[in-house]
Amino acid sequence: MADENPTTAAPEAAALVQNSPPRSSTSEETLEPPPPPVSVTENETPLSLPLILTSKETAISPPSSPPPSSTAATTNTTLGEVIEQPEKTLSHDHKKIPQSMVSFKEESNRIRDLSGLEKVSLDELKQLVQEAIANKDFAFSSTSEDPTSEIKSNPDEISIWGIPLLKDDRTDVILLKFLRARDFKVKDSFTMLKNTLRWRKAFSIDALVDENLGDDLEKVVFMHGYDTEGHPVCYNVYGEFQNKELYQKTFSDEEKRTRFLKWRIQFLERSIRKLDFSPGGVNTIFQVSDLKNSPGPGKRELRLATKQALQLLQDNYPEFVAKQVFINVPWWYLAFYTMMSPFMTQRTKSKFVFASPSRTSETLFKYVSPEHVPIQYGGLSVDYCDCNPEFTIDDPAAVVTVKPCTKQTVEIIVNERCNFVWELRVVGWEVSYSAEYVPKNENNYTIIIQKARKISANDEPVISHSFKINELGKILLTIDNPTSKKKNLLYRFKVDPLNE
Repeated sequence: MADENPTTAAPEAAALVQNSPPRSSTSEETLEPPPPPVSVTENETPLSLPLILTSKETAISPPSSPPPSSTAATTNTTLGEVIEQPEKTLSHDHKKIPQSMVSFKEESNRIRDLSGLEKVSLDELKQLVQEAIANKDFAFSSTSEDPTSEIKSNPDEISIWGIPLLKDDRTDVILLKFLRARDFKVKDSFTMLKNTLRWRKAFSIDALVDENLGDDLEKVVFMHGYDTEGHPVCYNVYGEFQNKELYQKTFSDEEKRTRFLKWRIQFLERSIRKLDFSPGGVNTIFQVSDLKNSPGPGKRELRLATKQALQLLQDNYPEFVAKQVFINVPWWYLAFYTMMSPFMTQRTKSKFVFASPSRTSETLFKYVSPEHVPIQYGGLSVDYCDCNPEFTIDDPAAVVTVKPCTKQTVEIIVNERCNFVWELRVVGWEVSYSAEYVPKNENNYTIIIQKARKISANDEPVISHSFKINELGKILLTIDNPTSKKKNLLYRFKVDPLNE
């Protein structure tokens, strides 16, 4: 996970833990990528495969208010019966996918929302931290051959992720992460915190944050947009390692794997330092792992690097994952889920979501608004591109379900003279699209803006149009879906008033 983009975090969970028993609470919630499948004879247990796909789907409604414009007060969208409920049953291919029993809801980090026992545990942990700072128990050497050795002088302050401990209420949020990672067992939480501080000193984390490690992996892990609850979204694209040159440059020897590990940690650190650790703030990350064309089981070097990173991340970065969505998941992941499920807590499993290639965009839209989803995953967001400067990630989009073998029309009422701009896409296309303007005055002619045009999956992903309106009326956008599959139509619009 890296940076240069808003908030960052390292990839997700799913790696191998060698002969290790299940941990409490969040031990399986890592920020590292899932390793390729391996033989059981290697005594390695795959620990974090997916995920859970709920059988009951919820349609995403259009924005509660019209897309922003200088005339938003006089412009509205009339959808009527346009929005349909998605199918409530899974297709035959998905019947055996494990179902989620509960949906994970992030716990509050506000003191007033804690239970009595949780408050007591937090106070006890703060007391231990205070005593440790006073006794110089957190003064670790970063230069000694033994990273556990202590030095006599205590630094002015003890900080983690750029936040000094015991200076303000952000400390409570940090300590709650360690407590939740150890089921509120105070001594275990304190030991975890102390070991983390020792490791950070030995690894020179604060210096690593500012180190220049290049941008070779910026397409492998990147931050893009936010989910509907405000969590920054991190995408992990493992198919990029099919590039032999990149793979060799990243994993071919121990030195390169160490550099990769440093890059991962740097990416995560930079991401975390952009989070809001104030009580009630967003201090976790929404993870998306794209498993399309993931390297196969023969990639031993990747497996070794993943295992090493996994252990460090799960030991030193507790409770930083809000949700983990695996997309474009191949069939063999289902088998691994069966193997790993007994080693995971229900709390951990409830954070996982599984989506096959055919349901990738639909699943993402349940958690991330389409204007925040990258265009390659079915959304409308295009990074570093002036393809359509009229729209940005801040302009909300509506999602309409188009049933199989039906024609769907979106009707947008226009109440003023203006230049009307819109964009739309149908995920997967293979439909016909047309647009027309119908004046309010029935004596005037309907204007065809776009004749019915069949659009294939290989055509441009997003279509943009504009139309100058001199009289009141309505825009009709029509999608004819002749296929046997339901389709998701995404659209948004803006109004630019004409000068009198």
